[in-house]
Amino acid sequence: MSGLAAPWRIVVVTGCRADWALLRPVMRAIASREDLLLLPVVTGTHLLPDVNTRAEVATEIDFAAEVPMQEPGVTGRTADASALGRGIAGLAHVFGRLQPDVVLVLGDRIEAFAAAAAGSVGGRLVAHIHGGDRAEGVADEAMRHAITKLAHIHFPATDQSAERIARMGERGDSIHVVGSPAIDDLDSFAPISDEQIAAFNLDAARPFAAVLHHPAGLPDATEAATMSAIIAAIAESSVSMNVIYLSPNHDPGRESVLRALGGRPLTDHLPRSQFIGLLRRAAMLIGNSSAGLIEAAALGLPAINIGPRQSGRERASNVIDVLDATPEAIGAAIKDAMKRPRSTIHPYGDGHAGERIASTLSTLRIRPPSTRKCNTY
Repeated sequence: MSGLAAPWRIVVVTGCRADWALLRPVMRAIASREDLLLLPVVTGTHLLPDVNTRAEVATEIDFAAEVPMQEPGVTGRTADASALGRGIAGLAHVFGRLQPDVVLVLGDRIEAFAAAAAGSVGGRLVAHIHGGDRAEGVADEAMRHAITKLAHIHFPATDQSAERIARMGERGDSIHVVGSPAIDDLDSFAPISDEQIAAFNLDAARPFAAVLHHPAGLPDATEAATMSAIIAAIAESSVSMNVIYLSPNHDPGRESVLRALGGRPLTDHLPRSQFIGLLRRAAMLIGNSSAGLIEAAALGLPAINIGPRQSGRERASNVIDVLDATPEAIGAAIKDAMKRPRSTIHPYGDGHAGERIASTLSTLRIRPPSTRKCNTY
């Protein structure tokens, strides 16, 4: 135990179903060490009643605190800005009570930004997973890099992201390439069974496409038109397959995506085991989820990436980009996906990111970095 009297107190903040899927192996690795104390904090869309992923998180961890941010039924960019303010205030109060040595966040959403701001301004060490990536999203590109400048410890997933963080003026000894924790637990999830496929109203004897398309910060009419083009392309495709539509996330523009879906059967949030099991059986993933570029790449699953939401993110050979979201272009991509060779070569690590993060935090505990920051240029 290195001779230090007390374990380092690590607050890990999860704000939505997407970051929870990646933070699970990180939390397990932290909790497994005697020299680190895991303090999970739940916030964001986890706490919305129509999402209720809080219940899923509660089956695996005991919360140290909950911090409401979003208001039920209130969406849009202005609503996000208000939720951000509530998150910073609420998390600052929680950090004052929990007295963490490190606040650990992942990604680029408002929940991570709120935690990083409350932690950094409050004089606490902030550690950031998946910094240095590029992805337009709604406000992702700005938020991710802003979190990098608030953070003191960086856990990028790839060498390219690490280089980008260094070019932003962060110290080299603060950057630790660990891979993506999205890869860590993939081997533990088996493909879903024929019975589970039937429960989704799919024919197990036919190939199926999983559609997961999120709003991308575009005008409402464009969000709806893109979703409509996906539906039309699948309906008009000469490729005979079933389709399962997965619920989009709660970013601004969600209502436009849902309106275009027009009441089609929609599968709400799936636990991680079911989601990965579904991808293992799917013929392709269609939409704009980061899962198409990370998890699907590790599984060798063709992913049709539509629109600008993931612009700039590193890609493996499984990705087929469709920037011009017309039924014809998406239809051509569907044909390409059915004949594309499967490959599991990707840049996102070897499935041990959580262990590396926990080990690095343990090492830094001996001689913690300063909370003072100064650009290297």
